[in-house]
Amino acid sequence: MTEQVLLTKLTRREFREALARGEFQTAIIPVGSNEQHLEHLAMEHDTASAAHVAVEAAKRLYPQVIVNVPMAVGISEHHMVHKGTVTAKPGSWLAVLFDAVESLVRHGVKNVIVLNGHGGNVAPLQGIFGQWRLFFKIDRPEVNLQWTSYWDLMSKDVAEQNLKTKRYPGHAQEFETAFALALWPENVRHDAMRDQVDKEPLEATAEAGAALVEDAITQVAAFTQAFIDGEHRGENIEHHP
Repeated sequence: MTEQVLLTKLTRREFREALARGEFQTAIIPVGSNEQHLEHLAMEHDTASAAHVAVEAAKRLYPQVIVNVPMAVGISEHHMVHKGTVTAKPGSWLAVLFDAVESLVRHGVKNVIVLNGHGGNVAPLQGIFGQWRLFFKIDRPEVNLQWTSYWDLMSKDVAEQNLKTKRYPGHAQEFETAFALALWPENVRHDAMRDQVDKEPLEATAEAGAALVEDAITQVAAFTQAFIDGEHRGENIEHHP
């Protein structure tokens, strides 16, 4: 088997035998959104960013970490005024996410990290995660759960060195636009970016984006390894607005 970290790309035999060898004891579930990103960015951005960082971080830790299918619909009611946004209610969104976590746990995965890429998901995750930990502590005390937004792990120095505005994550601003220019330049509409009222995205460059992406992957990989080693368990991570 090649060094594949996406659960959806594995067969049931490959995953079963990997678990039996003690591999893939940690899973990352990327969560994002499908919503407007001003006039110039594709609506997949939040999900695509979280998934890319998760996969690349998992590759650096192979075969310890598996990446589950991303949850592409997030909590985006505040963006429904813009056509194309697809949103979930907090209760139904959390229910599906919990079921995904529990499914992995029932298969024998010991550590689960929810890696967030969308600001609208932050408050619901903050509100429920302590209860989820208590649920598993009673029934499956060996299970460890954590969540974080990938940008909360990034180096402030790296971000400020590469962002002219020194501001992140923002919404479709310099930070996210730089990410897209580095990873998916086809997702950036340059004419729309120049014509729209909000001009901050014009500060973004692919070079800055590449540095930011690399730091995000490095920091998420380090956080995940520390989690595997016993750190960051049962504690609240500092989350930035």
